Amino acid sequence: MPEFLESEQRKNMDSIPFLTINNQTISLSQAIGYLKASGKFGLFLSEILRQYILTHELDELESIDIALEELEQTILNFRLNNQLLDQNKFQDWLVKNGISYVNFRQRITNDLKLDKLKAKISEPKIEEYFKTQKQFFDRVVLSRIILNDKALAQKLNEELLADPRKFETLAREYSITDDRVVNGMMGPVSRGTLPDILKNPIEFSPVGEIIGPLEIDENYGLFRVEQFLDASLDDPKLKQELQNQLFEQWLQEKLQSLEIKLEVK
Repeated sequence: MPEFLESEQRKNMDSIPFLTINNQTISLSQAIGYLKASGKFGLFLSEILRQYILTHELDELESIDIALEELEQTILNFRLNNQLLDQNKFQDWLVKNGISYVNFRQRITNDLKLDKLKAKISEPKIEEYFKTQKQFFDRVVLSRIILNDKALAQKLNEELLADPRKFETLAREYSITDDRVVNGMMGPVSRGTLPDILKNPIEFSPVGEIIGPLEIDENYGLFRVEQFLDASLDDPKLKQELQNQLFEQWLQEKLQSLEIKLEVK
């Protein structure tokens, strides 16, 4: 591009107003410069591209329609969950968030359409994806006794082999973790996030079995299996999480396929 044309283009960008602060106009070029200086221009651009893709996809999919009853129920649920049933409180909330009721309804409509788009995109893949990720969603309820003395860990293990019913008492008396006050009960833990030294024995341990002592993070642990909680696609929260993951994968593929040319320097 000839130098005078490039200079003219830059001058035009500098003249495009973006916002006004204390009666001083900030141009689009200045705004982009501020974002670049703060290191946040990439996030800003990513969000624009994301919204571009979503808007385009939702416009293309005319089959995604929202029934009036579904929209009204979703709005009611939102107001209930946010304690905004009172009309005055709801109006104050709209004003505080700088949004009109018409725009609020449109936002809820878009959210519902987005949920349907996620379901449409993930439906062909979700069962197979669930199988590959199941270990991270299967959970196990464990109790533990964590010690910083190997010899003591071995001694307590011998006591438990003789009388497994002493686990709670020994946990309260000897464990160095805060959960000793609840008999060492850890609660549900994702089996996929367990350290390998614990994951493998649990794979073949029945409920009630004592595992250990195992060296973990420079301490020594005795564990008891309390319950196995198998993940299922019948769980609405889990299904939604898997849909979100598949949707994000799809969105990243779309982003990578875009041809982008930045017009503002």
